Amino acid sequence: MGETDRKSKKEVRKKGNFPSVSRRDFLKGMGTSAVAATLTTSLPVPPEAEAAPPQGLKEAVIQLNVNEKLYRVKVKSHWTLLEVLRKELGLTGAKRFCDRGSCGACTVIMEDKAIYACSRLAIEADGKRITTIEGLADGEKLHPIQEAFVQYDGAQCGFCTSGMIMSVKALLDKNPRPSSREMKEALSGNICRCSAYPKILESAMAASQKG
Repeated sequence: MGETDRKSKKEVRKKGNFPSVSRRDFLKGMGTSAVAATLTTSLPVPPEAEAAPPQGLKEAVIQLNVNEKLYRVKVKSHWTLLEVLRKELGLTGAKRFCDRGSCGACTVIMEDKAIYACSRLAIEADGKRITTIEGLADGEKLHPIQEAFVQYDGAQCGFCTSGMIMSVKALLDKNPRPSSREMKEALSGNICRCSAYPKILESAMAASQKG
C-alpha cells in the first residue's frame, strides 16, 4: 500500500463517516455499559410486583361442604383438595404421604365416591359434598367401621388407617354386605407399610356385619 493510500484513509476517518475510536476508549465504554446494566437489574422490586401471582396462577373463592359443614375458602388454582383440608380447614385425618395418588392415605369420600384428595384440585370440589375421617364419629361414639378396626386390630402404626376406613365406608354405603373379594378390590388402592392386610381385611369384613 502506498503512502498516498494511507493518507487518503486517514483523511476519510477524520472527515466523515467512520469516527476513529481507540482500543482504550472502546474498553472504557464497555465497562461503563456493564456497570449500568448491573445497576438496572439490581433495582428493588416494588412490593406489589412481589405479591402478584405468577402469570397463569389465579385465585378463587370456593364453597366446600365438608362433614355437613359449609366453608368458604380462598384458594389458588394449583392447590389440591388435600392441601385445603389440612392447611386451611385443619382436618388432618387425611394424610399426605406419596402425594401422587398411589398410597391411599389421603382417601376421602366426595359425592359418595372414594377419591385421593392429593390428586384433586380444590376448585374441582367447589360445591361438592365431602366426608373425611373426622366426620364419621358421633361425638365420643366411634363409627361402626372405626369400632371394628379397634376391635380386630386393623391398625398398626395407624398412618394408613384413616384412608382404609374411608375406602371401606365408600363400599359399604353402596354394598352393605360385600364379599371378601369385593372388599379386597375396594381396598386395592390403599397401601399399608406395616403389611397388616389380614387384620385390615378382617376388620373391614367385621364392619360389614355391624351395619
